Amino acid sequence: MLLNRKLLSTFILSFWSLTLIAQKPFALTNPPMQAEVFGISTGFSERDFAISPDGTEIFYTLQSPQGIFQTIVYCKKTANGIWSKPEIAPFAGKFSDLEPAFSADGNKLYFASNRPIQGTTPKDFDLWVVSRENGQWGEAQNLGSPINTPEDEFYPAIARNGNLYYTAAYKTAVGKEDIFVSKFEQGKYTEPIPLDTAVNSKTYEFNAFVSPDEDYIIFTSYGRKDDKGRGDLYMSVKDATGKWLPAQNLSQLNSNRLDYCPYVSPDKKMLFFTSERINIQNTYTSSPAKIEDLYKIFTSPQNGTGDIYWVSFDKVMEGFKK
Repeated sequence: MLLNRKLLSTFILSFWSLTLIAQKPFALTNPPMQAEVFGISTGFSERDFAISPDGTEIFYTLQSPQGIFQTIVYCKKTANGIWSKPEIAPFAGKFSDLEPAFSADGNKLYFASNRPIQGTTPKDFDLWVVSRENGQWGEAQNLGSPINTPEDEFYPAIARNGNLYYTAAYKTAVGKEDIFVSKFEQGKYTEPIPLDTAVNSKTYEFNAFVSPDEDYIIFTSYGRKDDKGRGDLYMSVKDATGKWLPAQNLSQLNSNRLDYCPYVSPDKKMLFFTSERINIQNTYTSSPAKIEDLYKIFTSPQNGTGDIYWVSFDKVMEGFKK
């Protein structure tokens, strides 16, 4: 019983330590020259990232172990410049919602969800949109056909002109999973098509950030010859004719773990991404591990559950060969 109490006390202390970490001040200024864990990461599984165009809100995803449940959370910048504690978004918290993406004007937020259109039984993942009026988020709306199908749709990215990019594994895909685009013409979405082989390959491409002006795309691919392991970030830019050039591995960012969910801030100064890299030693031969240390290590960032990283986008572009 005494041991159990000690373990419980250790767990409680670890939990409150994580809570304090989540509340530590951070700022969206002076991004590092090399990728580092962003201050919002806690040791729980966090992924995806979106900043409102006015720079006063951050939305991201909090995910359970094994992805059983995930929800969109957000922070607000207060009048004195301090960021609030994370809260579940007003339109989220009932079903699995993830991968938020703002429209260019900041009045709409797109995301993926398995919420049903009617009833209470979860369905496959569709793309949804929620609009803001008078500072309040309304009811989320399913984007419907031709975007949503009986298959899963993930990771929306919205161009300034309304064109919608997202991830799907349709029969029309170039590979096993592709980046698709549906153009927004005359107030409607056109039939989605996969991007060409400068971006998509015979393997897996997913979770793409597309710039508002559609002049570059950053995405994750798994299974390419230059993949460092489990999925790397790649980037493609358009040439003068509007054609995508062959994607390049962003080797300065990637690890031997899954690196995904890229996002570039509205001011183009910061690149955020999610990584499942691990910083846990596999032996303690010189000095046996202590339970208190293990609790702290296992519930801190870089424990393999997924953390949000950030880096100077200018620095990334320095290493990118056009």
